[in-house]
Amino acid sequence: MKLHQKTNYWELIKNGVISENIIFRMALSLCPALAVTSKVKYGLLMGIAVLFVHTMVGITVSLIRRFIHQRIRLPIFMLIIATWVTVTDLMMAAFAREAYAVIGLYIQLIVAFASILARAETFGSKNSVMPSMFDGLGMGIGFMVSLVIISFFRELLGSGSVFGIPVVDTRPVFIMVLPTGGFFAVGILMAWFNWMNKRYSKKKALSH
Repeated sequence: MKLHQKTNYWELIKNGVISENIIFRMALSLCPALAVTSKVKYGLLMGIAVLFVHTMVGITVSLIRRFIHQRIRLPIFMLIIATWVTVTDLMMAAFAREAYAVIGLYIQLIVAFASILARAETFGSKNSVMPSMFDGLGMGIGFMVSLVIISFFRELLGSGSVFGIPVVDTRPVFIMVLPTGGFFAVGILMAWFNWMNKRYSKKKALSH
């Protein structure tokens, strides 16, 4: 996707959060959506890590796109992604050790996220730095918001707390903190998100 007209950076952000939301619209990178969202803290930290990698990969690919030969572009993109994932992994290990002990494996698996490679190929390699940065921000924010929403409902229903703080004095639904509960949460929230997006699109079309 190459932009030929004046770029609307807000549209790039909105596209990543709503129209091409990695989890709720594209159903990609579901492994962390199931594995690290039993608590809001872990979902947020994983989301921040992916946001950082998405943004930095977009910027880096855009900066060197004219020097990358077409035949070796995918290995180069993977090398760039692996570099920024390594930086993120080391920073997380140094400054968030408790959370890293739980989600460290999934931080390393960001290298294999199809969404990051796809955006490097379809957007970063075809556009200048600023649009690529905002595209990465949009995709990363969309992923982070999705994880936070999923983990909020899972922790609230499964533990009766949010960020470890008790907020509901009732018997928790223990299944919500298990992987099975992750499937339920993702499926229900995905259906709700797509219904709301379809309803919004219909209203927007009628207003025009």
